[in-house]
Amino acid sequence: MTAHDGGETGLPASLETAWGLRERPSKGPRPGLTLDRIVRAGIGIAATEGIGAVSMGRVAKELGVSTMSLYRYVSAKDELYVLMEDAAAGPPPPTPAHVTGWRARLEWWARAQREVFHRNLWLLRIPISSPPASPHALEWMERGLAALADTGLDEGRKISVIMLIGGYVRNEATLMADLDAAMTARGLAPAEVMRRYERTVDVLTATDPARYPALRHLLGSGALGEPEESPDADFEFGLGCVLDGVAALVDVLVDVPRTDQA
Repeated sequence: MTAHDGGETGLPASLETAWGLRERPSKGPRPGLTLDRIVRAGIGIAATEGIGAVSMGRVAKELGVSTMSLYRYVSAKDELYVLMEDAAAGPPPPTPAHVTGWRARLEWWARAQREVFHRNLWLLRIPISSPPASPHALEWMERGLAALADTGLDEGRKISVIMLIGGYVRNEATLMADLDAAMTARGLAPAEVMRRYERTVDVLTATDPARYPALRHLLGSGALGEPEESPDADFEFGLGCVLDGVAALVDVLVDVPRTDQA
């Protein structure tokens, strides 16, 4: 992102506009052209053609305006990406009243993020180039930190925890999206892909079983070719393991002062 000169936030003008810190341009080179329309057009292109298809020129063409006219509202493609991410993610939905306790609140927070990614798989293709600074991104961060309010963890460890969980969610969503795209391209159902993979591994490891005892044991169990759990169950298992680690951290460290701080 390119910061505008002299601003206190260090953010581009378009993001300050999103925060309500600047007035939205009231008159542009083309009647009806607005920052919201530009962002929506970018999202539409990303959703149908992929994030690689989004460029200032492509968005301008979609809106029927010149490319230069967009620069009154947004100064670069990377800046547009940030605005698209923020609009697509939206604010975190309200935490239900029955979701109580730090662990349940973090589980809910993680699942809500996963739903955002699954609705907008193109988000996973945008490189992370800076810490979150858009309105909705900070709302998600706020909700994650608030979930940890009663743990007794210090602020540094709270931010580390939500980065860990957010990273797990993003990685799992990316893996599932990649596998789904590959299977769709090959025209195969997930079960058939795994059965074929099982046969491949069986042939390769059978040539020297002593070198691959753990894989041979796995093959013998049948778990590789016929996984018992769905992707959702796999996600929940992984999330549970991550949160078990956080629980151990809470139990061990809440009463132990940190020694790595000056």
